[in-house]
Amino acid sequence: MTIDSIPVDLTNPGQVLACMGFLEASESLLGPTEARFDWQSGHAKFFLQTDTSENPFVDVLAFVADAKAIAVAPRAWRVPSKITEFTVSDTFPDADSDAASLPISLTDSQGRSAFLSHWADGGVDEAFKLYAGNRSAQKIASDMLREIGTLWNQDSKSLCRDPLNRLCSMGGSFNFDPRGTWMGLDVGYSINDLKSAKELEQKVVASPVVELLAAWGLQNARPAELKLRQYRYAVWNEWLPPQLARPALSGQLTLTRQRHYQFALDLSGKNKIVCYAIQENTQ
Repeated sequence: MTIDSIPVDLTNPGQVLACMGFLEASESLLGPTEARFDWQSGHAKFFLQTDTSENPFVDVLAFVADAKAIAVAPRAWRVPSKITEFTVSDTFPDADSDAASLPISLTDSQGRSAFLSHWADGGVDEAFKLYAGNRSAQKIASDMLREIGTLWNQDSKSLCRDPLNRLCSMGGSFNFDPRGTWMGLDVGYSINDLKSAKELEQKVVASPVVELLAAWGLQNARPAELKLRQYRYAVWNEWLPPQLARPALSGQLTLTRQRHYQFALDLSGKNKIVCYAIQENTQ
């Protein structure tokens, strides 16, 4: 049995969702996994427990550092030229899906794969497709995988010790990490307007691990919607498998020690962006 942990900011919704992603990924790659949060020391941590001798965080990061994103399209669907690599499937989550919201398969060189499609689940909860415009999930995921691969090659030990806080400049993302969000009204100008002038170009800084693993965490769980663009999530202090962690995340599981947080989705043009959360209770 192995127990390992990473630091987490519990007020960052993207980081908490990424923790769910680590749990889902570990269960998929290593087998039965349980997870819990600890906030007693003043520095919150997220723990994973597996039946293997491997550090699950290391194994998950090694997988994504080696993986590529392949779009998944319905059979006989005409795939636009901007989708660079794709496969077809007879089962599909949304009959009206377009190129920007095609599901993806993360596949590594060993043939291991994971299917991600939370942004393409039709009417279930479209609010968590936060990105807009002509970007595709495949393009965003490929960019995140490239950045994670770079961080892994530069210093894999440092990445594995604190994966949610290794930041880099990024272009388009899934918009889960509030550290990488901005609004022209607040900044005073549009960062996008400066792209044509290299000497003035600015990029936002965020965590590609948070962006990618949060997308994985949302595959089987959602924060609870309170009202339009207002959500609640919970963290817990006892070991839970994925089947119980999923309802626990939305606060639907009554536990002795848990904390609840509320956050909002703000608007930045056509994109939705995640704001930092406010803690509701002090258990």
